[in-house]
Amino acid sequence: MKELWTLFWTFAKMGVMTFGGGMAMLPILQREVVENKHWATEEELTDYYAIGQCTPGIIAVNTATFIGQKYKGIAGGIVATLGVVFPSLVIISILAGLINNFADLAWVQNAFAGIQVCVCVLIFNATVKLLKKSVVDKPTAAIFLAVLVGSAVMDVSPVWFILAAAVLGILLKNWEVKGA
Repeated sequence: MKELWTLFWTFAKMGVMTFGGGMAMLPILQREVVENKHWATEEELTDYYAIGQCTPGIIAVNTATFIGQKYKGIAGGIVATLGVVFPSLVIISILAGLINNFADLAWVQNAFAGIQVCVCVLIFNATVKLLKKSVVDKPTAAIFLAVLVGSAVMDVSPVWFILAAAVLGILLKNWEVKGA
């Protein structure tokens, strides 16, 4: 029971600190889940995040569910999910009652603008960290460039890029092994 409470509390703290959605949660997830709690490795977190991104639902919730399930089974998945969602429910409920009264104030609009810039930096830092861990050789660099260019020029669901990258990864790694 103590582990489930720790799981809930850890994800609740992440839920409170995650402004900007699931992408902004990545550096917090990496620090808490990989470095502090050791509930997953860098590679597992990257995999969970990728799967969470291409499955229906919110990335942060999907990723929390995967991590909780790995750590404490089905109960862990449920508790981690509730933990990450609970703070948002409370905060959104409070803000929904207040936002209409204060949304037109300049300082509120400026605060949101500042938060957006900060979130962009957090996402950028998380992306650079993932890039360093994921692009490790010529085949992964080729996949990275193909997805980067493809996503820049095509308006296609991320699911298709993930599926194409998986197929490319299998093909290029098999070709690399046969060529060695």
